[in-house]
Amino acid sequence: MVLAVALALFSRRALFLYRLIRSGKPAARFDHVPARVRTEVVDVIGQRKLLQRLVPGLMHAAIFWGFIVLFPTIVIAMIGAADPHTTLPWLGEQGWYALLVDVFAVLVFAGVVTAFVIRKVVRPKRFVGSHLGEADLILLLIAGIVITLVLWHASRIALGWNEYPASWASVSNAVSHLLPAAVLPYVERGAVWAHILIILSFLVYLPYSKHLHILVAAINVFFGKMRPRGTLEKIDFEQPEADVRFGAARARDLTWKQMLDTMSCTECGRCQEVCPAYNTGKPLSPKLVIMYERDHLLGGADTPIVPNAVIDDMVWDCVTCGACVRECPVNIEHIDHIVDLRRNLVMVESRFPDEAGTMLRDVDRTSNPWGKSQSDRTQWAEGLGVRVLEPGDPAPEVLFWVGCAPAFDERARKAAISTAKLLQTAGVDFAILGPREACNGDPARRMGDEYTFQRLAGENVATLNGAGVKKIITTCPHCLNTLGNEYGDFGGKYEVVHHTEFLAELVREGKLEPAASDRTITYHDSCYLARHNDVRAEPRELVAAVGKAVEMPRNRERTFCCGAGGARMWMEEKRGRPINQERVREAAATGAETLAVACPFCTVMLDDGVRETGAKLQVFDLATLLHEAVERKNHAT
Repeated sequence: MVLAVALALFSRRALFLYRLIRSGKPAARFDHVPARVRTEVVDVIGQRKLLQRLVPGLMHAAIFWGFIVLFPTIVIAMIGAADPHTTLPWLGEQGWYALLVDVFAVLVFAGVVTAFVIRKVVRPKRFVGSHLGEADLILLLIAGIVITLVLWHASRIALGWNEYPASWASVSNAVSHLLPAAVLPYVERGAVWAHILIILSFLVYLPYSKHLHILVAAINVFFGKMRPRGTLEKIDFEQPEADVRFGAARARDLTWKQMLDTMSCTECGRCQEVCPAYNTGKPLSPKLVIMYERDHLLGGADTPIVPNAVIDDMVWDCVTCGACVRECPVNIEHIDHIVDLRRNLVMVESRFPDEAGTMLRDVDRTSNPWGKSQSDRTQWAEGLGVRVLEPGDPAPEVLFWVGCAPAFDERARKAAISTAKLLQTAGVDFAILGPREACNGDPARRMGDEYTFQRLAGENVATLNGAGVKKIITTCPHCLNTLGNEYGDFGGKYEVVHHTEFLAELVREGKLEPAASDRTITYHDSCYLARHNDVRAEPRELVAAVGKAVEMPRNRERTFCCGAGGARMWMEEKRGRPINQERVREAAATGAETLAVACPFCTVMLDDGVRETGAKLQVFDLATLLHEAVERKNHAT
């Protein structure tokens, strides 16, 4: 009867949640099934992401794996509650399983104790904003489950009712000697019923609590994004306007995957801990965005998410660096949530920061965020003899996609000049598009203006395809990500490589011969290069080829943003501390003379940070450092 009541209460809530998720907007997540299964095995069963942090990871793994091992004991306990003398030869009599139960019961209890120590003694800041009271209750229920299990087994051993050799269950056997003989039957009955009631209470409580993730996180991992991390979903403007999803205004506008995201949040705060905006005193916390959306969704509110659940500042502070997505153990896609909120604000409500409006108008009017004439795109290359690809010209081996920043910003263009000279030195057949190259659309898309992005993408794809381009090199990670990962949705399939990858290969092949110096260099990983697109080794090859490397604490896939991503390049930081200054101080603390970068946005932002902080650093793109090293070698010979 108790089981029937518990299952009825659980099923009632589970059905409500299922129908709610089914009401979400479409999301294509049923492709690449073998890859999804592999991810499920590695990230859920293997606990890969959680184990990136050893102590919390082992704590969680002990509890998770423990429940997998102990799950059959639920059935055994229910049978034992009905008839204490029933034996289960298929499992209950197995000594090896009794050993496993004891071992994992202890591990689960140790995990619970560790969790309490982390939350109550260590108290990391990542838990700020989480529902700690509910988490404590969950932990107490888990502790109660394993304590009553061991106590039940111990009482059965003391009564001589154990089907397995007591020596296999050393923990339960030891506890059995502590139990008073006079009350053993009552302890046995009390322990098994307490065990079952705690489990069923746990089952009923979960779908009504803030800790839904215990039920749905594994499902969310399975339906995670299979595309490269830096990509955003395309809006289909070809369908009738009434069917077009212009981002998310209300909870009902979320896709079913986004709804599942909100219910999967563990409130662990790993995303919050690595967020550049949160770390510099801004209102944005990726964790809180997801939690607030969940509360808005489950509360049945039909009011706009912004500002009723998520305030405007949280939406605009995001730099789309992807640190939150990478850290999340349950594959929540925070960036997609935030960009969808931006899409509605920009395309439906025309509500955005003033500086962003200026950038969007310039991109729409002049096809670049600087508002400069397209005829100025080749000024950086004057006197270099770089071929400009005209309509009808034969396609080069490699197209050098310059990008807007190197074309129009004095500091960023140095990298383009150095790259062109290095390509010429190595004898590479390359050309540029010149005035026919428009902004790739990344700033507009990350700002939420999907209309402008898709127009630019269509124009650029038509130009590239018309020119017969197959391979593209670019100094800009944002161009790399957009051209290589997102233009495929618009008919543009190209091999796109970052200039550090291409140049490192030329060095390995002996086509470029740099002379290393004693200059100490600390390299800043661009988020869109190292984290979104997994380019981490080649830039370090170049650093080693030209100087002596000194790593910053936050490096490679765990890099810290320069503050320019998500179209923040064109918005003032009016809240908290400037992100670029934070990164420059970290670089200066290494004692290096040079701060090397591999992104034009990083060049501008970190150079500004050096000037603003007074740090004793020089900011150079790796291409410039490599060109200097090649010139040194040439002069020496």
